[in-house]
Amino acid sequence: MNEVIVELEERSYPIFVGNGLLKTIDGLIGEHLAGRSVCIVTDSNLKERFLPDVERSLSRCARAVHRCVFPAGEASKRLSTIEAICREAVRAGLDRNSVFVALGGGVCGDMTGFAASVYMRGTRFIQIPTSLLAMVDSSVGGKTGVDLPEGKNLVGAFFQPEAVVIDTAFLETLPKRELSCGYAELIKTAVILDETLFAFLEADAGALLPHPAPAQTIEAVSRCCTLKAGVVAADEKESSQRAILNYGHTFGHAIEAVTGYTKVEHGEAVAIGMSVAARLAVSLGFISRETAERQDALLRAFALPVTVPEGCSAEAVLQAMGADKKNSNGKLKLILPERIGKAGIHTDVPREMILNAIRERSAQ
Repeated sequence: MNEVIVELEERSYPIFVGNGLLKTIDGLIGEHLAGRSVCIVTDSNLKERFLPDVERSLSRCARAVHRCVFPAGEASKRLSTIEAICREAVRAGLDRNSVFVALGGGVCGDMTGFAASVYMRGTRFIQIPTSLLAMVDSSVGGKTGVDLPEGKNLVGAFFQPEAVVIDTAFLETLPKRELSCGYAELIKTAVILDETLFAFLEADAGALLPHPAPAQTIEAVSRCCTLKAGVVAADEKESSQRAILNYGHTFGHAIEAVTGYTKVEHGEAVAIGMSVAARLAVSLGFISRETAERQDALLRAFALPVTVPEGCSAEAVLQAMGADKKNSNGKLKLILPERIGKAGIHTDVPREMILNAIRERSAQ
């Protein structure tokens, strides 16, 4: 097992990464639950498969364990579900010393953290991510929230967990497509922060997909979490450099919105967004075409798309990008690669160059 610490002074917290941690989870986080009531929030897909084991384990240290199950899927990521979680917590008798535990993917973690941040004006929560995407991205850093019809994650709060428990054994149950979506975030992190991680992913793609080998997976996930923890510690609320973690997301979120959140998965949209951003960086002279093609080759090695879906016009994507919460004073904030392992924030990219980059990566 590896342990990564997110350094935030009195709000610092551990990230445990290993294989088979679910069996000893009460030993890892028992100090956070002792004598407290716990509400495990999970979705309908995980209710039968993993929830009973987690309930039994947490019952060994918590005063009482309750459950709240919501319908699986992005469609549940809305304010009405937050209300349902909070009302279930009231019925269970949770108070502000109680603990919410997120057992699930990014949707579950984002909503559980948001519910914990507003329930009785703030309580506690712990992340147990079950998808690779959540393990390397949404479970670390304290971003919580829900979607509006106008866009993703437009309502939320920065609210850090007390611990994150990453059991890579969960990945053995995931379909290939869902695993691929998680690797999009690993590749993103490598492109913007760590050329060595990028080379590791190039060399070990076969050991990571479709059947992730425990040793390589723990190494890759731990490294990704370490990199993200460093960025979060330096800029917790995204006032400056943390924005680079959104590489691929401004284009990706727009593609998701234009396609009605039904045609591509989030990780796939991020991969497409990275490909568009790299082509824009080429046209601006930041990177060579060879570097952009090297990135695309790695994305393809992990079975990820690199072209904008049919019927998704460049104009519609650019319009949707205007609703991105990271924009400032009416200007698009774009994260663009400057080399493998380094990215920069840019706000004055001409509209026509953005449109051309989207068109270049559009499906023919």
